[in-house]
Amino acid sequence: MSVIDQYTEQQTGEIDWIARARELAPMILAAADRIEQNRQVPDDIIASMHEAELFRMCLPRAYGGGQAHLLTVFEVMQIIASADASTAWCMGQSLGCSLSAGFLSPEGVHEIYDAPDAVVCWGAVNTTSRAMLTEDGLRVTGKWNFASGIGAATWLGAHILLWDPDGEPHMDPRTGKQAIRTMIWPRGETTVTDVWQVIGLMGTGSNTYEVDDIFVPDRRIFIRDAASERKVDSPFTRISLTQFYGTSFAGVALGIARTMLDDFIALARGKTASGTVGTLGENPTVQVQIAQAEARLRASRAYLKEMIGEIWETAEAGVELSLDQRARLRIASTHAIHEAREVAYYAYRAAGSTAILKSNPFERRFRDINAAAQQIQGQPSNLEQAGQVFLGMDIVGNRL
Repeated sequence: MSVIDQYTEQQTGEIDWIARARELAPMILAAADRIEQNRQVPDDIIASMHEAELFRMCLPRAYGGGQAHLLTVFEVMQIIASADASTAWCMGQSLGCSLSAGFLSPEGVHEIYDAPDAVVCWGAVNTTSRAMLTEDGLRVTGKWNFASGIGAATWLGAHILLWDPDGEPHMDPRTGKQAIRTMIWPRGETTVTDVWQVIGLMGTGSNTYEVDDIFVPDRRIFIRDAASERKVDSPFTRISLTQFYGTSFAGVALGIARTMLDDFIALARGKTASGTVGTLGENPTVQVQIAQAEARLRASRAYLKEMIGEIWETAEAGVELSLDQRARLRIASTHAIHEAREVAYYAYRAAGSTAILKSNPFERRFRDINAAAQQIQGQPSNLEQAGQVFLGMDIVGNRL
């Protein structure tokens, strides 16, 4: 029996995360307009997600988390994204942040995650931010962008370059480069600036945040993805954040495209285009295009599921992922985002004037998927390094 079949027949642990996501989806769908208008996921939706423990899905069992199978996380991301992409995006960001629990000290994990409503959020690396070494922690000053889901965050974090007390860069002897650490601090120590005026994923509220000379103790500092820093040995600590975000955000894109294609199929059964006889669905060209779109969407999803199953099986065996596996996972996740965008574009274009109306979710979802594809996980340059692996070339600045 394949790892995917095992996953299908036997959910990890006693919690059926997919059933919980499906139960919440109608409520999230009903709030989609409100989410976009307010440019953040509202408190009642966040509270329902906490009640379903969705934000704890990837936490280690040792800390009361679900430690769900990565395939389960992938399926949940698609279900939530089918209802509202911004909600799914925020959840994916928070789940990635929760992987820090496998690297932090137990004291740090309990401090952050003992609260049932704990949500950690962080933004992109900013090389102008500074973390000064002290005897028992770091003094941090900095500003970061793209903090998706910051409206629901109880803790914030960042990836920051280290500096010695004398003002010189603190070098990492392993790499010969300036050392970098990831750290987490309470939301109350942070200033948030509302800058999120965008065309898509408006509900993520991915605003800018900053701190001024705060102290972060050692218990809430770790080295991201470092095997030497693992405090919990689980499959999630053997999968990098880049790999996790690639699969989860691909799930968002596939969830959007799945709903858009389904909605167009339903529309085509009843809509008659101006100046034509018969419904759109009776047009042989439309029939072929729907079949092609269905094949593209299902094929890209199947390939990504195959790769997720393979890397999880490897990680469960306590083995580090090979360069070839990392390259193939990167191809699968990036390809899924690209194919989802193309299928969504087809559904939007084929729906005609129906798709441009704000009263119809085609318009919002079209904007959402184009915003999602602009994020680093969807960039075509991701395929460059994967191609280098297959050609046996040296990789500089490995992003796999």
